[in-house]
Amino acid sequence: MLAPVLRRRLLQPQTVLRYARPAALARFYASYPPHTIVKMPALSPTMTAGGIGVWQKKPGDSISPGDVLVEIETDKAQMDFEYQEEAVFAKVLKQTGEKDIPVGNPIAVLVEEGGDVSAFENFSLADAGGDAAPAAAAPAPAESAPAPTPTPAAESAPVEQNTSTGPVRLQTALAREPNIAAAAKRLAIESGVKVSGLKGSGPGGKITEADVKAAASKTTAAPASSAGASGPVFEDIPTSSMRKTIANRLTESWTQNPHYFVSSSLSVSKLLKLRAALNATADGKYKLSVNDFLIKAIGVASRKVPQANSSWRDGAVREYKTVDVSVAVSTPTGLITPIVSSVETKGLQAISASVKELAKRARDGKLKPEEYQGGSISISNLGMNHAVERFTAIVNPPQATILAIGTTKKVAVPVENEDGTTGVEWDDQIIVTASFDHKVVDGAVGGEWIKELKQVIENPLELLL
Repeated sequence: MLAPVLRRRLLQPQTVLRYARPAALARFYASYPPHTIVKMPALSPTMTAGGIGVWQKKPGDSISPGDVLVEIETDKAQMDFEYQEEAVFAKVLKQTGEKDIPVGNPIAVLVEEGGDVSAFENFSLADAGGDAAPAAAAPAPAESAPAPTPTPAAESAPVEQNTSTGPVRLQTALAREPNIAAAAKRLAIESGVKVSGLKGSGPGGKITEADVKAAASKTTAAPASSAGASGPVFEDIPTSSMRKTIANRLTESWTQNPHYFVSSSLSVSKLLKLRAALNATADGKYKLSVNDFLIKAIGVASRKVPQANSSWRDGAVREYKTVDVSVAVSTPTGLITPIVSSVETKGLQAISASVKELAKRARDGKLKPEEYQGGSISISNLGMNHAVERFTAIVNPPQATILAIGTTKKVAVPVENEDGTTGVEWDDQIIVTASFDHKVVDGAVGGEWIKELKQVIENPLELLL
């Protein structure tokens, strides 16, 4: 007969999941009414984990096909997760704000219409088969194991207070540390102090309780609570899935793609006059921006120099027949590049409407994956910030070209008067810098593309042809 305490422990969900055979698991789950486990969906091809935004349903709410269940933070955007069957919401397994939940992990429980929602009040992640309990700590090595000889680097290594790892992981690390007193080990676990770089003051370099106390007092002291305190003051800000993806992709692009840059000053005086004339007669139907003209110009230049409208694909160059421009848009969670497709066939009004609509949904986190994944060439415009005269952008892989736009400035240019004298006129100019992946676009090709872009920008009536 099992002792009552042991029997209760064996019947806990975590224990059942870890040790039970499939048949026993089936009997265990049968104790709950029929239900459906909702798992973290993969809302983009590159998504491996996601975060939980706002739950749109709560336990007891009915769900109809197409209802938004929850907002999911993907590696690209904040997206609505729609459920496509009738059900009743029974239990939240992952709370709003939780991040880095692997795709396929349980996040909620649903039951059929008329199902017993109250039966799932104590339902847990372990019951759903996810988030298994951490492995037990490794056994401590024999006490007779020789104490390691500390090196000078180890003696001077900073002692860190453990704020990110749990007690199980810390106990595992301490179990591998033979040269520490038992009381010191208990104190290290309680205070969360890592002792790997700590020099012991006991016999043979043994780490004592006093050593751990001294280390704990150093790590818990406020670095800037009083004047003259040493050490920087900082705040660690958690990163979103989008920010992590941006960091990984841009680091990969910069280190793996041989960038080169081509800059040119473009006159936009004629373009600004044409824009003003078109907007004046629009009667509120549209309002063209300089960026709309530049996107159209990219389409024209890329049709004339198609090598720039290409990407690197597993050792081959893929040259695109349409010009799909990825437009960099800043959002509260990071940079995203919605795509204006086939700009070479679109008019300025259609391009302007697409950019405005895509940018709004990008900032609201409502873009569909096909609206920001892909594209053949990119544009990034910081010209609205009048302090930015020029800048260079990192290529958006696997694309080979991105165009960076600076602000518009008045520039004095010499002109020849009718009487043969030389005068000065003010010209509106911008500086553009194209970044190219040299694996795909040779220097001469990049220069030719910039030449065609300059031609059509400085003669904007050609955009209407």
